[in-house]
Amino acid sequence: MSVKVAKFGGSSVADTIQFTKVRDIVFSDPARKFVVVSAPGKRFNQDTKMTDLLLLCHTHLMNHLPWDQLFQVVCDRFSAIAFTLEIGQDKLDLQSEYQRIKAAMEDGAGSDYIASRGEYLSARLMAAFLGWDFIDAADVIKFDARGKFLAEETNSILSEELKKHKNAVIPGFYGAMPDGKIKTFSRGGSDISGAIVARAANADVYENWTDVHGFLTADPRIVDDPQPIKYISYQELRELSYMGANVMHEDAIFPVKEAGIPINIRNTNDPEHPGTFILAETPEDSRGVITGIAGSKNFTVIAMHKYMMNSERGFMKRVFSILDSNDVSFEHMPTGIDTLSVVLDNDMVGNKLPDIVEDIKRTLEPDSLDIYDDIAMIATVGQGMTYRPGVAAKLFGALAEQGINIRMIDQGSSEINIIVGVAGSDFEKAIRAIYNAFNQE
Repeated sequence: MSVKVAKFGGSSVADTIQFTKVRDIVFSDPARKFVVVSAPGKRFNQDTKMTDLLLLCHTHLMNHLPWDQLFQVVCDRFSAIAFTLEIGQDKLDLQSEYQRIKAAMEDGAGSDYIASRGEYLSARLMAAFLGWDFIDAADVIKFDARGKFLAEETNSILSEELKKHKNAVIPGFYGAMPDGKIKTFSRGGSDISGAIVARAANADVYENWTDVHGFLTADPRIVDDPQPIKYISYQELRELSYMGANVMHEDAIFPVKEAGIPINIRNTNDPEHPGTFILAETPEDSRGVITGIAGSKNFTVIAMHKYMMNSERGFMKRVFSILDSNDVSFEHMPTGIDTLSVVLDNDMVGNKLPDIVEDIKRTLEPDSLDIYDDIAMIATVGQGMTYRPGVAAKLFGALAEQGINIRMIDQGSSEINIIVGVAGSDFEKAIRAIYNAFNQE
């Protein structure tokens, strides 16, 4: 029988209604043997995520402010879920759990421990509700003493533990260091935990259940009713994620990618929808010309020209050295025989731009140097673009028709993406123009 690992995000476990949806989804397919859960998310727009409440408790505690009432809000929310789902004390002694957590907080437990208790209690509740075993992530997900995740050690320990359980629920977001101290992944880390469990279980599919149907071809805040993406490759996903698309945490992809396990993004509120599959290679008959469009604003481009630049040994090395000495990394660096453009993230550059420009002028002595600020970068991505003639012409033509001036062009060697730089004021119009050019009937 196939094995599926199902991770449910914060919106999927926000209240009793969502818990019931999760139960129905899990029990509808016997292949779903292991479940990973996040802490409860928002129930409505003005609500507060459980993790944020817990971190607020820690902030109050560290600043010697009253925190008991905040912690009681946390407890009351979990208790309400347990009461409505008829999870009695015989199945889960929540009061004892609260007392242990509160005692640890009073004893100086760190922010990672406190932040992780949302996932811990969520998983305890879900295990009791499903009648499944509970596996504490602290026992099976390992970090070293410096807080670095130990992938292979974790995989070995977790694989052996999963073999002992027919079905189990595991909290996401955290593990433990050698001394037993709780260590969390970055925010969004429950996606990482789910991928780690999927790898250890040698799953056939890693299902990531959330509140959307999967990925869309473009941002729906910019493009009206964009096409859904049925299949996307890991490489396409990375390109779109890098350019600002709201997709999975990059670290969550690596464990399953290495193991060759497909990821299926699904909607807890519409479980019949197939969602989006993330694969090593998408089926050829499913590929359109483009898979997705994504972009970000707030870049600066330093464009320099120097005759015979290509024959000047060490030129690029000196460029990298200048950026390194100013503690700035570059986003893109398209080149020509006598030209070079350095694309920098404004948030990273801060007030260092004058120093960088001065270093370039002094060290590289360019014939000319121009600065373009308020630049937006847009990536058009798709395996269907590879070796297909006319794609670039269609893209550039669509922008020209809308009167959009292209400030920079960059195409990766894989030919699955074309990146253009445009004025920030043209960002949304450019995305709509590209989308319409490739999605017209």
